[in-house]
Amino acid sequence: MPTIRFLLAGGEELAVEARNGRSLMETALEHSVPGIVAECNGSAACATCHVVLPDQIMSALGPISEHENDMLDFAEAPREAGSRLSCQIKISDVLDNVAVRIPSA
Repeated sequence: MPTIRFLLAGGEELAVEARNGRSLMETALEHSVPGIVAECNGSAACATCHVVLPDQIMSALGPISEHENDMLDFAEAPREAGSRLSCQIKISDVLDNVAVRIPSA
């Protein structure tokens, strides 16, 4: 199982084990990661699961969809390079030990 390192808005780090095939958002909710609200339960309709991923992992994830790209404009925290909706990221071994930052609003 991959380990995901969530970098919290307050500076703390929370490392959790994730199951392949689940979404990054589902993993965050299962481990009560602060800052991941997921009001729409993963339907990419609210942007309350906004995360920032490191550049080196972005190419491995594939392109962002037009819908996800549009939804990020509504995120509470400012959009950054590496911004994604965690509900749209599937856990796989490529994410092992990746640092996922929760942006502050």
